[in-house]
Amino acid sequence: MYWSNQKSRIFSSGSISELFQKTTNAIQRKIDSETENYILNVNEIEYTNHIVDTYKISKPVVLFDDCYADSYEADIPAEYFPMTFHVRPGEKYKRQIIQYLIPVSGQISLLNYYPASSLNIGGGCDFYVQGETIVTEIINLYNDPVKIKVEFENQVKGLNRNYGTLIKDIEEFNSKLETTIIQLFSNRKKKILEKNDLMASLGVPLKKRETSSNTYSIPRPQTREKIVIKPIVNEQGFSPEPTLNDKVYNDILKTINDVGKNFERMPSVYKAKGEEDLRDHILMILDPNFQLGSASGETFNYTGKTDILLRHDSSVVFIAECKFWSGEKKYLDTITQLLGYLTWRDTKASVIVFVKQMDMSTILLKVEEITKTHPNYLGFVSKSDVNWLNYRFHINGDRNREVKLAIQLYHLPK
Repeated sequence: MYWSNQKSRIFSSGSISELFQKTTNAIQRKIDSETENYILNVNEIEYTNHIVDTYKISKPVVLFDDCYADSYEADIPAEYFPMTFHVRPGEKYKRQIIQYLIPVSGQISLLNYYPASSLNIGGGCDFYVQGETIVTEIINLYNDPVKIKVEFENQVKGLNRNYGTLIKDIEEFNSKLETTIIQLFSNRKKKILEKNDLMASLGVPLKKRETSSNTYSIPRPQTREKIVIKPIVNEQGFSPEPTLNDKVYNDILKTINDVGKNFERMPSVYKAKGEEDLRDHILMILDPNFQLGSASGETFNYTGKTDILLRHDSSVVFIAECKFWSGEKKYLDTITQLLGYLTWRDTKASVIVFVKQMDMSTILLKVEEITKTHPNYLGFVSKSDVNWLNYRFHINGDRNREVKLAIQLYHLPK
């Protein structure tokens, strides 16, 4: 017989889905509370990560293996005794109470909610929270340790089922949190842009119509075939800026990768070529494959020694820097040099590395290790190929102005 002792039982204070809704509502209020200037200028990924870390629900952790027992005496009302006991209604009788205590860590209060997806009635519901433990109490009526143990084990089985379902619900909510935040943020930003008579999307054609806004994207190419401190925004206003369409960017990178792989397949033709020769060959393939006219009519061009540039109104929206591998420091310096050319937010770039050394795999590992040490590094995005890594960087002095940077390496041994 379980001793209730007027304690508030776990799984008895409403569905966990109510907490999920409250959390979502709090996120909405948080995003709505940000100034228009902040929403328009902040790095969306950094802000999303900040909100995820702030509102992600920490799971309670029940340490079943660390369970221990205790006991005390209490006055038990007659109604707790079976019919076979000769007790008088209204009277109380002293009995030993066996306590089983299971340590809990994490957000213990969440155990007061019952699972949203399903609830096993009675399963562990005789436990209550006491400090950093959950406790269930059994009245020792028969002095039978085997019977008490069986009662406890049945209670733990039920607890395990409901607890497992509760944890699954929390994990599912957390897994969808980033998507939810991105949607809420996008909705707010869209409303602000519409309010300011700007287009809701950055992917509109470069050529402006009378009804178009000042925020635009370079046209799609005509081809022949991832606790964070809240991001700080220092800008006083929002200036619409051009951005290279993601589809265009990925097609350019794929073309570069195809050319680089061709270099590797014909080493006798290309191994003696210098940076400028290799760059010019890449340009020769890019230009006819991408009919990318900017407002000024310019397409791919180059400045300096090894730059491949796509400009708009004299500003760089895509740049690729070609270099031979000459050590970790020179590699990081190349990234610094490239970032120095960029001023727009959401600019795209690539560092194309030609490797003459024999041990290509070692250099690939070095690149993965040292890229994250650059002071402008924001995060790793994906690996499109074994030799093609995608990262997030920021321009000098402003974490909110993000650069999508691809690192592409090709083996041209001596």
